[in-house]
Amino acid sequence: MTKHVFDKTKLPSRHVTEGPERAPHRSYYYAMGLNREQMSLPFVGVASCWNEAAPCNINLMHQAQFVKKGVSEAGGTPREFVTITVTDGIAMGHQGMKSSLVSREVIADSVELTMRGHAYDALVGLAGCDKSLPGMMMAMVRLNIPSIFIYGGSILPGTFKGQPVTVQDVFEAVGKHSVGAMSTEDLLALEAVACPSAGACGAQFTANTMATVSEAIGLALPYSAGAPAPYSIREQFCHTAGEMIMELIAKQIRPRDIVTRKALENAATVVAASGGSTNAALHLPAIAHEAGISFDLFDVAEIFKKTPYIADLKPGGKYVAKDLFEAGGIPLLMKTLLENGFLHGDCMTVTGRTMAENMASVKWNPDQDVVRPANKPFTPTGGVVGLRGNLAPDGAIVKVAGMAVDKQVFKGPARCFDCEEDCFEAVKKKQYSVGDVLVIRYEGPRGGPGMREMLSTTAALYGQGMGDKVALITDGRFSGATRGFCVGHVGPEAAIGGPIALVRDGDIIELDATKGLLAIHVTDEELSRRKKDWKPREHDFGSGTIWKYAQTVGSAKDGAVTHPGGKGEKQVYADI
Repeated sequence: MTKHVFDKTKLPSRHVTEGPERAPHRSYYYAMGLNREQMSLPFVGVASCWNEAAPCNINLMHQAQFVKKGVSEAGGTPREFVTITVTDGIAMGHQGMKSSLVSREVIADSVELTMRGHAYDALVGLAGCDKSLPGMMMAMVRLNIPSIFIYGGSILPGTFKGQPVTVQDVFEAVGKHSVGAMSTEDLLALEAVACPSAGACGAQFTANTMATVSEAIGLALPYSAGAPAPYSIREQFCHTAGEMIMELIAKQIRPRDIVTRKALENAATVVAASGGSTNAALHLPAIAHEAGISFDLFDVAEIFKKTPYIADLKPGGKYVAKDLFEAGGIPLLMKTLLENGFLHGDCMTVTGRTMAENMASVKWNPDQDVVRPANKPFTPTGGVVGLRGNLAPDGAIVKVAGMAVDKQVFKGPARCFDCEEDCFEAVKKKQYSVGDVLVIRYEGPRGGPGMREMLSTTAALYGQGMGDKVALITDGRFSGATRGFCVGHVGPEAAIGGPIALVRDGDIIELDATKGLLAIHVTDEELSRRKKDWKPREHDFGSGTIWKYAQTVGSAKDGAVTHPGGKGEKQVYADI
């Protein structure tokens, strides 16, 4: 690896290391064991979401040490710090989930503040759990200093009675147990073996979806997002990222050179092709927002509509992230999409080369059946679909990967609930009917606040054998592990008087993923009458972080963002 000579007078860290007036600043660095030569080198922030909250994050501090080694050996000075994460699997199904989406903003904000406050010149960010991935990428694009993203890696699948299992099976087992289809002994045995290692949930849930995005959008090194957390090759990826960040500083290749409109389209393409999480339709607009690019839910849905579904991954398929990595990794998926005209090959990446140049040496693996060729897909349109209609003027999103086409149309009477807990109780007690459309509202970004995921409820339905016999719509979100006809991100949300707030029990709701329709069979005049009688509903937070979030958060259509983004900038941090 070539060691570059850097001119510190052109880098942000000059503000803390150069000149007589910075002697007090340098004295702090001497106190931490640095010498003058190390202070004269670029400072690279190595940020991780390490914590002991969940297996997704538990090995990130270990991986960060290899990043630091790579930075040092390539002529930089690494400065490690950590930020928070809220882990969805543990926050799920109770009030803690209101912290999840809020944590995305806190992660981006805290990384920004640490980088700004200490004038670091570049960023390598490690993340493992759902919201930490987009949060870290948002910070990179916001700061626009040379950056590389590293995924902590996925968990290995467990084994129960000779069959591979994931945490999704445990959530669904709760539903089976509630109707007597699984014994307490089996439930306890399953929970003990479903998650056998460090790493994020192993199927194409939100963490692996956004990890796939990190490679497709160009912020992660090829293959790095696919390797499971326990694999030692992750240490090599981390070391290489530490070396490569110094190349990016030398060439001044920045995130906004990488995260362009075309790159965002590439990212949306791999989400649809892999049957990824609906949450990508929330996070891609938020990442775009940091660059000042307009790329909302409808832009994402337009890409989804024309993308073939080609990866046989759970929850709609049969494989997990480990299988995809061993079959050829995310580059295998992207190679066939590129060859068949579904990706832009001219997008810059953190390798310093374009996507097409990165893909040039990738060979198709004919001995695997995890990914199909893009010209021989499972279905010609993506595994995730955007919906719109008089019930969702600002759009909605549904995951159809693995669903038969005849199951993608549903019509039935509404059964309304004003929070997830009420719906979950009704499901647990089987107080609903075949053909119902369960409506969970006041769970949007502002109304929740925090736009909770509904995996506990949807998994319980599936566990009861009712996954394809009822539908569920919400202004909240769904986990990447959700399956069945479950529509999220319905907007405008109930808290601001969106049509979902006006639905009454018994109203007929029509869902059609083949046509992209979400409608209520009620006249406009009747909806207008109901709107006059509607009153805003207060949430339970009168202070604190979640209250503060509710004051500033925007619509799900635009990514549920909390500040003006790139369009509102007067100065970019990288240019100070």
